[in-house]
Amino acid sequence: MKYILFAYVLQCLASSILAGKEDLCKAQATFELGGLYKNGDIMLGGIFTANFKTVPPELSFRSRPTQLICEGFEISSFQKAQTMVFAIEEINKNPDLLPNITLGYQLYDNCVSLPVALRAATTLISGEDNVQSDFMCQGPPPVVAIVGDPVSTYSIAILRLLTLFQIPMVSYFSTCSCLSNKQEFPTFFRTVPADAFQVEAVIQIIKRYGWTWVGALATDDDYGQSAIKIFLEEFQKYGCISFTETVPSLTENKIILRIVKSIKQSTATVIVIFSSEEELTPLIKEVVRQNVTGKQWIASEAWSTSSVIAIKENFASFGGVIGIAIRRGEIPGLQKFLLQIRPDFNPRNNLLIQFWETVFGCKFFENGSNVTWSDLEGFKACTGLEDITSKETAYSDVSELRSSYNVHKAVYALAHALHNLMSCKDGHGPFENNSCANIKKVQSWQLFHYLKEVNFTNHLGETIVFDKNGDPLAVYDIVNWQQDRDGSIKIRNIGIFDASKTTGSKLFINEDTIFWNFKHGTIPKSICSESCQPGTRKSARKGQPFCCFDCIQCADGEISSKTDSTECVKCSDDYWSNDRKTECILKEIDFLSYDDAMGATLSTISAFGACLSFGVLVIFIHYRHTPVVKANNSELSFLLLLSLTLCFLCALCFIGKPSELTCMIRHVVFGISFVVCISCILVKTIVVIMAFKATLPGNNMVKWFGTSQQRGTVFFTAFIQSIICLVWLTTAPPVPNKNTKYQNSKIIFECHVGSLIGFSCLLGYVGLLACICFLLAFLARNLPDTFNEAKFITFSMLIFCMVWITFVPAYISSPGKHTVAVEIFAILASSFGVLLSIFAPKCYIILLRPELNTKKALMGKAGSKK
Repeated sequence: MKYILFAYVLQCLASSILAGKEDLCKAQATFELGGLYKNGDIMLGGIFTANFKTVPPELSFRSRPTQLICEGFEISSFQKAQTMVFAIEEINKNPDLLPNITLGYQLYDNCVSLPVALRAATTLISGEDNVQSDFMCQGPPPVVAIVGDPVSTYSIAILRLLTLFQIPMVSYFSTCSCLSNKQEFPTFFRTVPADAFQVEAVIQIIKRYGWTWVGALATDDDYGQSAIKIFLEEFQKYGCISFTETVPSLTENKIILRIVKSIKQSTATVIVIFSSEEELTPLIKEVVRQNVTGKQWIASEAWSTSSVIAIKENFASFGGVIGIAIRRGEIPGLQKFLLQIRPDFNPRNNLLIQFWETVFGCKFFENGSNVTWSDLEGFKACTGLEDITSKETAYSDVSELRSSYNVHKAVYALAHALHNLMSCKDGHGPFENNSCANIKKVQSWQLFHYLKEVNFTNHLGETIVFDKNGDPLAVYDIVNWQQDRDGSIKIRNIGIFDASKTTGSKLFINEDTIFWNFKHGTIPKSICSESCQPGTRKSARKGQPFCCFDCIQCADGEISSKTDSTECVKCSDDYWSNDRKTECILKEIDFLSYDDAMGATLSTISAFGACLSFGVLVIFIHYRHTPVVKANNSELSFLLLLSLTLCFLCALCFIGKPSELTCMIRHVVFGISFVVCISCILVKTIVVIMAFKATLPGNNMVKWFGTSQQRGTVFFTAFIQSIICLVWLTTAPPVPNKNTKYQNSKIIFECHVGSLIGFSCLLGYVGLLACICFLLAFLARNLPDTFNEAKFITFSMLIFCMVWITFVPAYISSPGKHTVAVEIFAILASSFGVLLSIFAPKCYIILLRPELNTKKALMGKAGSKK
């Protein structure tokens, strides 16, 4: 603002203060600005970019500073200003739009400088007349509206002035979303979408290709910082930022080198840049100089179609750029109009002279110019008759009308607003007392009202309308930088983004037309960490963004079936994870079956033991009249052998898939058969002892423990075990149970004892009888051999007790089906111990030493023992 304080024009709005004087408003100074001018009934202002460099004046503080000098005329940018001129000429020739009204224009060059842009704006709203009288304030203002400025930062500054006078401004290139704030900028409109929509398009592209790890660059002006702020807020909901850097507006080599270093060091392949071509050019040159390749650039609309950057020298580093571009349009007759340009020596049309001199590389030496022959050194003199059609320049190229198309729409929006204002009927107007505005004396605030309601369809069928924020319908072209046959870069349309779509995808891209500047033309990856495959989960790295993670294998019993799972899901009780940890599969049900080796072996041994017991029983029945059998109480021997057979067979109840029936039967059969077995041995031991006592003089104890008492004893002991089993089965019977305690990957199908007390009582009762039997047999071990089975019984009970004592810790510590195997082993071992210890010696005599199976032999042996 310091550049305009000394030259700010006193507006005619202050005329009341100076009433009575002939000269009401007098300009203190004028600005030397590059411009285009044509008079008309209603004037439209415009601020464009023609020159891209300014030379500041020397400040000696001894004299008035000279004017800013603009340099670096860009002929492609001049096309936009000429498009506004063309649109106004076209409207003036259209009898259906603003009939009998001639539009004029006053356009200025902002030289990509904020001070110059502000000078242009103040000149437009105040006019260029040195002296203004009060009657001069009665008609329309110097301009009723302004088309421009193309730079968001400049537009913000200019609008601070325009808002005071309610002068509308329609920008064709200012995209900062901040300008949509109607509280701050109520008179701002634009024909280019706001950055918020551009950011949405960028994020949609990034999501389409799964890029979650990107770098971001933005200029340090309102355009760049507003866009990057929105981008970071929205993108971080989806991905992570590898780095962010600010591109300086003024070239600073240290900053440029630092930015390039960040780009090279980053693992991010995709880099998003929000910048205009002017600020970005130095960075582009450094990237190319350092031969930075292997990056996928995402360009904002401010440089995606830049002919300055899209040159073949930059293709190695920037080939394949995907950019958001302003919608391309066609303007019939524009090229013909552009080629009709001729130099004009009117100072208010001095941009035409600059254009002509730049295109033809010559200098004009006419019309009182101060140019000397020394100034023309190295240049030829311009004649004004040069053939513009002989030059193929970006100025006359109408194949990529984007910003120019927006300029065309902006002028027509103002024209339609004026037309609607002119079409107002008295008594139906929008102003006080339903009045209408006078087109001959139209004021900016009146045009502002109608501009908000503009709604028309242009020559391409596109609807031009502004929303409540002054923004148009957001539609972008998606472009891709590709190499043409001559090596130049061709900016090709590959898709479209339509933010107004309410159904379906807003983004459409023709994948077949994209050029990827990577090996084999493959789509690049831009991720911090590779996706975690099914069977793994993501584990965040400490101090790094959530996109950077390690993949951890799911634990046993847990799975992840999706890519990039954040956690593994535990399988339900009946299921277990497969080897890849990608799905839960039904656990293997494990039990001691007849099919596996252990089950088959134990069942074979069990059957063998039962057959052996039954065989001994057959032998004893066959030789029941022999002394050996008679001497050993044949009835108890038969019952003992029968119970031993049941003991062997009960082991089979423990093999096979458990069911409610087998779970209850196995322990009942086991408990009762073993009690009967031990009871028989106990009774035999008692009989032996009593038989020996009966041989003593005066002792008749045998009659008190006869056959009936022996049977009763066996029955009674068995009855007690039966009561224990009955109580157990009625209160808490054994039931089939799926046990996952010992092996997570398997279900151990077993019989749960139900009541541990009942099971303990059953085993405890068997153990009690065995201990009593062992004690009695041990006490009677030295009785005469003829009548004595005590030694054999002692040995058998010793084996029995040892087996079942070792059974307890083995049973408790054995996992799964091995628990059942231990119990079966204990049953078989104790049964074989009893069978072999008691009956093996007798079978030996009966079968192999029949000469000893006589009463005489037995009595003789007894006698020798005495």
